[in-house]
Amino acid sequence: MPAAGAASVRRVRRAAALLLLLAAAGALVLSASDEPTPDRGAAPTAGRVVRVVDGDTIRVRTGGGVETVRYIGIDTPESVKPGAPVECFAHRAAAENERLVGGRRVRLERDAEARDRFGRLLAYVVREADGVDVNEALVRGGFAVLLTIPPNVRHAARLRAAAAAARRERLGLWRVCQSG
Repeated sequence: MPAAGAASVRRVRRAAALLLLLAAAGALVLSASDEPTPDRGAAPTAGRVVRVVDGDTIRVRTGGGVETVRYIGIDTPESVKPGAPVECFAHRAAAENERLVGGRRVRLERDAEARDRFGRLLAYVVREADGVDVNEALVRGGFAVLLTIPPNVRHAARLRAAAAAARRERLGLWRVCQSG
């Protein structure tokens, strides 16, 4: 191989080794951190709800297309889970979600993680017209229960208080589906 060709190969190998070294160093810094890189700095996304899937999932048309959005911090009874029976109060939770956001413009506020393992956008959903926090409204009315999954915990204390009030007052699913 001519000397110029060998020098060129050596430069490419050195550049590749440097890139690998930098990538490894970056991975060490990331793995040493207890906190994931927060997505909180991302600007909230706004859009129009085009479909209410169930009590805690909607489809929203944003500037980037249609997104499936899973509400952060709450869980509603299942009504559309494949292979699972419809759970107590599931249809009522979905109907309340429809009443709150169906066809309306919403703001999607993210927390630490942008997406769940199914690729759904994770968000706190706020009605644009009046600022109603839909996640909290569903919990406060007894249509949803608290579901805190770290690191998405920015509004956990507020949602926990709403859940405790709904349970104490035996609202919604706490009256219909729970004994005691």
